[in-house]
Amino acid sequence: MLMPPPTTLRRLVKEYETLSVEESLTGPGAPSARLRDLAYTLCVSTGTREITDALKAARAYLDRTASGVAARSGQAGLVAERSAPPCAPPVA
Repeated sequence: MLMPPPTTLRRLVKEYETLSVEESLTGPGAPSARLRDLAYTLCVSTGTREITDALKAARAYLDRTASGVAARSGQAGLVAERSAPPCAPPVA
């Protein structure tokens, strides 16, 4: 599978998670167009159909690429563990 560069994927995940948290704080309601767009982009980028699967795949890929960089620089094992976002709207 062709994945976007790690910096791009990391930015998409961070933006999705940040917006998801912000929207969850405003109460229940339909996700914004930007959040839906980010979910769609993450799903397409990771070859998945659900945002939870897309986030899991993105994190796994980022962990692998970070581990590879850390191993090459002699810093293996220093990769931080990521947690799941508090809410993830379904992809329409």
